[in-house]
Amino acid sequence: MSASPSAATRGAFWRGLYQRPAFLLIVTTLIWGSNAVAARLAVGHVSPMMLTTARWSIACIALWFVARQQVVQHLPALQGRWTYLALMGVSGFTAFNALFYAAAHHTTAVNLALIQGMIPVLVLLGGVLFLRLRVTALQMVGVVITLAGVAIVASRGTWAVLAALDFNVGDVWILLACVLYAGYTLGLRSRPVVPPLVFFSAVAGVAALASLPLLAAEVATGHFFWPTLQGWLILTYVGLLPSFVSQILFIRAVELIGPARASVFLNLNPVFGPALAVWVLSEPVGAYHAVALVMVLGGIWIAERLGARR
Repeated sequence: MSASPSAATRGAFWRGLYQRPAFLLIVTTLIWGSNAVAARLAVGHVSPMMLTTARWSIACIALWFVARQQVVQHLPALQGRWTYLALMGVSGFTAFNALFYAAAHHTTAVNLALIQGMIPVLVLLGGVLFLRLRVTALQMVGVVITLAGVAIVASRGTWAVLAALDFNVGDVWILLACVLYAGYTLGLRSRPVVPPLVFFSAVAGVAALASLPLLAAEVATGHFFWPTLQGWLILTYVGLLPSFVSQILFIRAVELIGPARASVFLNLNPVFGPALAVWVLSEPVGAYHAVALVMVLGGIWIAERLGARR
């Protein structure tokens, strides 16, 4: 029996959206922005290392149904690169998420999202320090402005906090997580010549395995507890959307318009994250948050757009 006209129309509609990179990237960054909200909602309902382990385990199960044939086909290309894959999975996925979810117990989702917005300039700095990439003076101005915006968030807009280096431990952890993810991003320059979905599957598998010792340590120290009903719902959401669906959409968007144009949309992360935190969690937003957001986005724009043109 053929599909009804309405079903065929709906199918054509969704296939059309799958061909629209702007739509795919906006949905992707919206999902990534929601991860900060999910991290805060998880507090008291699921322990941080359990959330990290479950996130990548669920993603691996989903990837098994979608990408297992491609992974088997390209497995020879991954041979001899396991050390590289291990470093990428541990730094970019396991350690980043462990610090991210642990930080959520000590800071707000607004701060998580805003500080996470500094990753592009950290990538630029890493390229200068370790890859000897050349940058313009205007790009460095953008870097300084972005870092100043993050400093405003971490100091809660108070000079005394900045002078005394009395930062919230959660803000410090998310800063460290951003440094690790910037390193992961730079490491992508050397990734094996395999389809993006195959590479992501391999790194996600490493991340799931590498998270097990962290979960064991959490159990041994008495910080583990079984998730509540809300905790299981959060685990499912984080494992399927930020870890799986968003990656599929991002990979598809990059296929359509390339990584350079797609990366511009990543600047929506520090916009969607705080907006969702205010809407869903009713978190308070101070004037210094608004100033920091303008500085973070403005600095990224100067570094990525104006500085690159010069």
